[in-house]
Amino acid sequence: MKLVKNDTVLFLGDSITDCDRDRQDPHDLGHGFARLVADQLAEKFPTAGFTFYNRGIGGNKAADVLARLQEDCLQLAPDVLVFMIGINDTWHNAGGPDFGSEAAATSFEATYRQILEQVTQQGITRIFLLEPFVLPYPEDRQTWRIDLDPKIQIVRRLAAAFHCQLLPLDGLFAEASVASSPQALTGDDGVHPTPAGHALIANQLMARLAFLLKGK
Repeated sequence: MKLVKNDTVLFLGDSITDCDRDRQDPHDLGHGFARLVADQLAEKFPTAGFTFYNRGIGGNKAADVLARLQEDCLQLAPDVLVFMIGINDTWHNAGGPDFGSEAAATSFEATYRQILEQVTQQGITRIFLLEPFVLPYPEDRQTWRIDLDPKIQIVRRLAAAFHCQLLPLDGLFAEASVASSPQALTGDDGVHPTPAGHALIANQLMARLAFLLKGK
């Protein structure tokens, strides 16, 4: 994935992206990986002229992002889209009648595909897809795998189908948690990154970016 001068970068997703941003300030980036990436890029390329937007909203599912896609993505016309969604499609439906069902996976895939179709039809083609993840603390999070794992595979398939760059966060968080602990990366809920977890996401994004700073 290449960045060039004056690129607009949009971070779109749920609470992991949101990370307590001030929604009254359209340029506030919150306190998570979006802020870390923007700060690192500003330090590395102080004259590059990048513009950053954070449009994460806590609690969002894929359908919520689709409903606000025009306002929070297409109207902003980003050059680069960093998109993460899916954990709430599992978390908010845990224990429900469709949890882990083929119907739930099919619905998620259809919605996610609509998002990517609309985005790419708008000419936004430099896209990072960040797969949803969960760590096994508390222990009941392990029961989410029956529902989340198919969604992770869907994100991977769609990344290939739409020529997106994939950030395989589920595997990366699992790997890192072996070296430390789940709590070190996602605290007490297995989902929301700690500062160390946000740093992991930001560093992995930075490692995958290439820079062509001679202009578009």
